[in-house]
Amino acid sequence: MLKRLLTALLISEFACAILSAQELTTIHQPTLTPQNSGTTSGLISVWPVNPQVVWACGRNGTFTVTTDGGQTWTANVVPGAEMLQFRDVQAFSADVAYLMSIGDNPTDFRVYKTLDGGATWTIQFENQIPLGFYDGFAFWTPQRGILHGDSVNGVFPDFRTLDGMTWQDISANMPPPLPGEFSFASSGTCVTTQGGRNAWIATGGADVARVLATTDQGNTWNAYDTPLFSSPSAGGFTVDFRDPHHGIVGGGDLDPGDPNNARTAVSSDGGQTWTLTAAPPVTGAIFGLSYVGRTGRGAGDNLGRAVVITANDPPTFATGVAAWTPDEGNTWFTLPGVSGFWAVAFATPKAGWLVGTDGRIIKISF
Repeated sequence: MLKRLLTALLISEFACAILSAQELTTIHQPTLTPQNSGTTSGLISVWPVNPQVVWACGRNGTFTVTTDGGQTWTANVVPGAEMLQFRDVQAFSADVAYLMSIGDNPTDFRVYKTLDGGATWTIQFENQIPLGFYDGFAFWTPQRGILHGDSVNGVFPDFRTLDGMTWQDISANMPPPLPGEFSFASSGTCVTTQGGRNAWIATGGADVARVLATTDQGNTWNAYDTPLFSSPSAGGFTVDFRDPHHGIVGGGDLDPGDPNNARTAVSSDGGQTWTLTAAPPVTGAIFGLSYVGRTGRGAGDNLGRAVVITANDPPTFATGVAAWTPDEGNTWFTLPGVSGFWAVAFATPKAGWLVGTDGRIIKISF
């Protein structure tokens, strides 16, 4: 009986190995199509509303928009923000979008909103904390979102909007930060939302890289340790979830003398526990990542666990590479010829965008 059981197990493992090999042999690299962003200013964040409408933003107060899937982009500068960097963008249509800025002065950390496709912008939030530094925001709906900043004086000075117009301080809701804990404003993806109430924030800077998580739109939070390397220049940079339970976090180290800590970890319990994946074929720090998305139900739904990452090597942040995994980090493939891109996001598996230095944009299609 035992022999039969062992034989059955071996046959099952052999069949799985064959299936895995067959799956890998059918992996095809995505199609990469460079597009003209309309600007040479570095682009830092990107947000596809749908396969046609995409917003991106970056240095020198610049944003750029397409309404035809990237065949044409229209770039502009927000008046009064010429000296600022836009580190995050989230949009809901060709008309409605939010931008988050950073700069050298405390009041340079702002949230802008447009209701007319970027023709005019309103400043909704302006930091008043002397040491305040905001890293990114994320929204559940056009009216509901959160804004996350580095810890100051023992609290995370985070804000939330519930009406799409005013922002309220929710620092009292946040977990206490560790000494030196902060987040990275690398691509606007240190904070992500999912569904109508879930959100996660990746942190670094302390002895442990953590993920802060809420399941009630920011009323209450929990903090969970990750296995990513963390130091004053390292930690978690970017996080994404494909459903309430399954997510991935990426990080690394900005120290050019320690470039081999770029790693990803996955969770299957809503961020409570994290497991390192196989090491991605990149160095430096993973600046951004995004799930590719689902292709549909049934047999065609083969990209639910696929993730694309962007990585940048210090000190120039222009020489890193991008890579992707079809299976949430078990196997990795480098994206050939892709270098110096800061952020990636998808509307559908056929409609994703990478943005980076010198205004470069690439459409990526699986």
